[in-house]
Amino acid sequence: MQSNLPHPSWRAAKALVVLCCAAGCVGLALAGTPHKPAQRPAAKQGKAAKPAPARAAARKVRDGEAEARLIEIYRLIGQAQSRAALAKAEALVRDHPNFSLAQLVYGDLLTAQQGPVRAFGNVPDEAVRSAAQTLAELREESQQRMRALRERPPAGAVPAQFVQLSPQNRHAIAIDASRSRLYLFQNEAAGPRLIADYYISVGKLGIEKAAEGDLRTPLGVYFITSNLDPKSLKDFYGAGALPINYPNPYDARRGKTGRGIWLHGTPPEQFARAPKATDGCVVLANPDLERIIRTVEVRTTPVVIASSLRWVAPAAAQADASRFHDALGAWRDAKASGDVNRLLAFYTPDFAIDGKTLEDSHPLLKVELAKRRGREIELKDVSVLRWTDSADTMVVTFGEVPAGARSGVTRRQYWVRQGPQWKIFFEGVLG
Repeated sequence: MQSNLPHPSWRAAKALVVLCCAAGCVGLALAGTPHKPAQRPAAKQGKAAKPAPARAAARKVRDGEAEARLIEIYRLIGQAQSRAALAKAEALVRDHPNFSLAQLVYGDLLTAQQGPVRAFGNVPDEAVRSAAQTLAELREESQQRMRALRERPPAGAVPAQFVQLSPQNRHAIAIDASRSRLYLFQNEAAGPRLIADYYISVGKLGIEKAAEGDLRTPLGVYFITSNLDPKSLKDFYGAGALPINYPNPYDARRGKTGRGIWLHGTPPEQFARAPKATDGCVVLANPDLERIIRTVEVRTTPVVIASSLRWVAPAAAQADASRFHDALGAWRDAKASGDVNRLLAFYTPDFAIDGKTLEDSHPLLKVELAKRRGREIELKDVSVLRWTDSADTMVVTFGEVPAGARSGVTRRQYWVRQGPQWKIFFEGVLG
């Protein structure tokens, strides 16, 4: 949703807990059958009421709009404005009949109009029991949406992983699994700026993917590799799909397996999925995914997936990595020197480049350095993304241009900190 939406009050948050964590809910919502909006009274003088125009089908659905409308309903409930809340809920389910959480709230509000309600949703206990999993998922979804909207990132802050974005990184994505939230940034002259954020779903068994078929979403620094045409996909994937490069070289180094991790949409009958509902992909509502597809660039857009994001001032992220920047500069100088042994000191023993070991690479590096004849090297458009778990790593992408040359190669390196030193364990040429 758009980052400048009005923030819900704590009173509204309390009302949400009452609505979505109560003992019962309306049976139709639990069973997955959408409520039909209440019928309007017939027009006066005996004429039949004209059907409402199909506005939902005709108008363009804006990303984040449905969630913003839901939050407004929660706010009205928190202010005891139940009639206004009901009217807005009716309009929301009319425009988005597949939005299960909105259907739940609408059903509760309809029931409340009939008089005093014990535990919001006077339905037989067996109806609640038969849909216990659906109810639990809707509760969790509502809690996650509200938590992410209450706990907003500090103004101007960026995820700690964004050490440095280059002009080539026009956009960047960061995902906070603990909040079921995706944050979309636009990289500007002053640094990355948060322009939108959205509710997302991750793996059925959570995060920290390690193996093929484990129903978990990977954690790490990735890049969008392609944009799949929705016409080539099943309806299951909704508005389209953006694959990412899982497993990345760091994943491969640790023996992680699997494939086919995408950012994709939802099938037509679903507006959103439960917070933990995928086979490992990251899933968004279709209008939200469409905005991302229209915005980001293939190959250059980084996607950070974290269990929980740590937000820092951009300058703090760069200052924290100052020692690494010194190491990168020293690597550049070593390569410009033409001294193979000096250069090899920057690589780990298990280093790999295009599938070749450090030993295999030794003669190739000699040839490359001989061609350069000790010319200085300029690193252009440097981007640095940090990932820290059991090890501290840096993913660095840059243009390598020898002095006097108009262009050079685009290189990506993966560095790991070993004690006080930074060393390269993977290096590849992108183009």
